[in-house]
Amino acid sequence: MNKTVYIIGHRNPDTDSIASAIAYAALKQQTGMSGAVAAMAGEPNPQTRYILDRLGIADPLYLADVHPKVRDIVNRRPVTIAMESSAYEALEKFHSSGVRVLPVLDESGHPQGSLSLLRLSENYLLPGSDRQREFTTTLPSLAATLSGSFVAGGNDTGAVTLKLFIGAMLEESFSGRIEGHDPASLLVMTGNRRTIQQSAIERGVKLLVVTGDHPLDPDLLALAGEKGVTVLLTPHDTATAAWLSRLSTPVSLLAERRFATIGIGEPVKSLRRKMIASGESAVFALDEEGALAGVATKSSLMAPTPYALILVDHNEMGQAVPGAEELEILEIIDHHKLGNSHTVMPIAFITSPVGSTCTLVAQRYREQGLEPDRCMASLLMAGILSDTVILKSPTTTTCDRTTAAWLESLSGLSAEEFGRDIFAACSSLNNYGSAQRVVEADFKLFSHEGKSVGVGQVEVVGFAEFYGMKEELLRVLTGIKQRDRLFIAGLMVTDITTETTLFLVEGHTRIAHVMEYPQLEPHLYELRNVMSRKKQMIPHLLKILAKV
Repeated sequence: MNKTVYIIGHRNPDTDSIASAIAYAALKQQTGMSGAVAAMAGEPNPQTRYILDRLGIADPLYLADVHPKVRDIVNRRPVTIAMESSAYEALEKFHSSGVRVLPVLDESGHPQGSLSLLRLSENYLLPGSDRQREFTTTLPSLAATLSGSFVAGGNDTGAVTLKLFIGAMLEESFSGRIEGHDPASLLVMTGNRRTIQQSAIERGVKLLVVTGDHPLDPDLLALAGEKGVTVLLTPHDTATAAWLSRLSTPVSLLAERRFATIGIGEPVKSLRRKMIASGESAVFALDEEGALAGVATKSSLMAPTPYALILVDHNEMGQAVPGAEELEILEIIDHHKLGNSHTVMPIAFITSPVGSTCTLVAQRYREQGLEPDRCMASLLMAGILSDTVILKSPTTTTCDRTTAAWLESLSGLSAEEFGRDIFAACSSLNNYGSAQRVVEADFKLFSHEGKSVGVGQVEVVGFAEFYGMKEELLRVLTGIKQRDRLFIAGLMVTDITTETTLFLVEGHTRIAHVMEYPQLEPHLYELRNVMSRKKQMIPHLLKILAKV
């Protein structure tokens, strides 16, 4: 598989979420998935930060969202053309590349126009009274297209509109053909025909093109100088030179000045809307400096996204990193209730009612006949100890305990001591920096029959700090409830020493009548022997939803 596969936990990740992502990415790389990358959908909380720093493990890649971006699907090596290039050069690029639209760029790589094959074809192929004879060009572009050189004049660089006449007949007949036309607008093209050359120069035409690389007689060259006639010699025969002349128009004169653009970092869905709204067949993707970074066409929208996801420690899209629903999900490893959306293809879905996703990841190592190194073993054990509150939570299973013992032997750490260190180092609410961070550090959303609840959880040693910031925490919960349109928004403050949770909640007024736990004061309940959000708190709240 050539795709990058992000292994990522839920939003507002806890230790179990980040530890399982890192350890599973390491296993996947070890077993041949070179594109596996550990990622996180939020910043590590203080507990996770302590663990990563203590073990010397780098943070996973932070992904604020995984919405497919324009940069993921556009052609990053587009075929382009310069402003000063000729229509002939554009035609060659269209032919050799197969593209239908060329971005027209200035010297700094910024698009100044758009040239389509359709517009170019219409300009040269559709019939018209003057279309086959009249064209606009510049003298430098004409000389370059004809591989020619000026022997008289040729210093003008501005755009000029010319009418092309071929001198391939007797001088009398030719003079009659150009009679009545302004000489200053005429381009006369002829071979080694002195009479035609002389007649054109005497009339003071704008430009005389001599084909076949035939030199102009010295007296005629002197006369051209006197009359101000520009003379160009080209090695091409007359038929070829006439065809090329009309294709000498600079692209800058043919390009559409209005064109659709989009930032390279914008979502693909924005590109889709822009292509529909603009009706353009191509949209130019620009970098932060406004330079062309790629070209998106309708076929770009069909291009596969170059990355996929493996979800750990969650299976509900409401908890996943934003944009996850737009990507291919290859696997899910989780220990929570099922709330997943349907997938297009069959996937590996590993779930079990254990206390920690890290337990399931450690089992994957054992199934592969592999042992995590000392660092990964310590990290996996930290995830188990964190999610099971040092194996004391009611979610703890025999599998968690035996797995922790196996990891203990590989890590060289005492699980009991390591667990105490983890919680002792991070039990202060002041470590979070703000009440907003306390609530949102491990905040999860759950839905049931059209109602949504959100619950955060923090572990502490004693409730003194909590009471000091209770009012501020309640204001934060009120704001989150309104912002996310939740039926209930609550925070579990769990004392790991007494195995008691204080539940601060902002919700429906009837909650107090059905809560079934002692209410210490408005918005605050005491839940003795409640430590698990997954196994105790959420099932209880879902039961409450059915009653109110």
